Amino acid sequence: MKVVVHVDGGSRGNPGPSAAAATLASPSGELLDEVSELIGPATNNVAEYRGVLLGLRRAKELGATQVELINDSELVARQLNGDYKVKHPSMIPLFGEARAALAGFEQWSIRTVRREDNARADALVNVALDAAEKAL
Repeated sequence: MKVVVHVDGGSRGNPGPSAAAATLASPSGELLDEVSELIGPATNNVAEYRGVLLGLRRAKELGATQVELINDSELVARQLNGDYKVKHPSMIPLFGEARAALAGFEQWSIRTVRREDNARADALVNVALDAAEKAL
């Protein structure tokens, strides 16, 4: 079963309060699930990786054997595809977790889109951050 996973992560401040989110759909576009989580203080890039991990975890729980990741972070996509090295110490373990999670699928791909083409995942990140701010 193939699942299309839009992922995003964001930080208000860099670092600052952060959240990650994912939307999961069938290849025909049927929404299967949406998830988001607060991740505490982090940089934008760390939050992006946490979005990837959240989406992959949920895809596996839904029974996916193939996953198409879509995000708006060229850095994360190029690192996971092996085009860029991971140099920042806080991202190395997240990269390792993501690669290990991807290895659990029969087939995977990741591609980057413009932020407006990843709008729902971006909105979920902001809803989580807004709710956290209101709770303070």
